[in-house]
Amino acid sequence: MKHSVDVNDYMVKRPVLVQPDTELFEAIHKILRYKISGVTVVDDNRHPVGMLSELDCLRAILSGTYYGTEVGTILVKDHMTSGVESVKSHADVIDVAQSMLDHKHRRRPVVNSDNKVVGQLTCRNILKCVKDFDVPKRWFEGR
Repeated sequence: MKHSVDVNDYMVKRPVLVQPDTELFEAIHKILRYKISGVTVVDDNRHPVGMLSELDCLRAILSGTYYGTEVGTILVKDHMTSGVESVKSHADVIDVAQSMLDHKHRRRPVVNSDNKVVGQLTCRNILKCVKDFDVPKRWFEGR
C-alpha cells in the first residue's frame, strides 16, 4: 500500500554542507567524520549547486595522482555533480524515491520556498520510511 509521507518527516535536518571552493580533503574529512556518503554543495546564499559523493572524492584523488596534480589543491567544484535536482520539504517521499531511482541518485538536497537548503534526503532515510510504514515491526526487533 502506498503511503504519502512528507520528506520533512524523514530528511536529515542538519545536513553537512560545503562550498564549491572547499578543498577536497576538507570535504573528505567531513564525510568521514560524520559517517555519511556525500555532502551537499551550496553557494554563499545556501542555495544548492551540487553534490559530492564518496565516489566523486575517490575519482578526484585517483585522477589527481595519475596526472601528478597536488591533491591538496583539488577543489570540490572541480569534481562535484552539478545541476542536482532538489526537492521541497513537503514533497512525497515515494515520489522522490522513484525520481532518485530513475536518475540513479543516492541523495537529494531539500530546500525551502527560498530555495535554501534545509535538509537532505538519502536512500537510508527512505528505507526508514519503508520500515515505519510497510514492514512488520518484528523483522526489525533485536537488530
